[in-house]
Amino acid sequence: MYRELIFNKMILKPERILKIGIFFLLVFLISHGLLWLFEERFDKTRWASDPLHRYEMVDDLIESQLLMQKPKPEVIAILGEPSSSSNTEKDMFIYKIGDPPSFFNSRKEHLLIIFVNQKVDEVTLAFE
Repeated sequence: MYRELIFNKMILKPERILKIGIFFLLVFLISHGLLWLFEERFDKTRWASDPLHRYEMVDDLIESQLLMQKPKPEVIAILGEPSSSSNTEKDMFIYKIGDPPSFFNSRKEHLLIIFVNQKVDEVTLAFE
């Protein structure tokens, strides 16, 4: 009988399971909402005028795929002249994005735009 009482207390009732599920769903939705709210959207004017804070917009620029399949002149019109470019193995532009705040010495990040057949094929972050 004692064993049955302990076992019955350990079983989660459907109402409790529902409450736990709703709690975790709300936590998930609120956290994603806050991330979306505080993430900086790409702004062409701010990109050009504040190069030390480009890191705040680079995630949106990559995720939005704004540059995909655009030719080099359009990329330059949107982002300005690259910090450097390469025509060796891969045709690419490299843009400095500034240093995000960090507790540790982090590696420098750059926006890397790779072209194939003169059109953007990949937009990613590269580390120094």
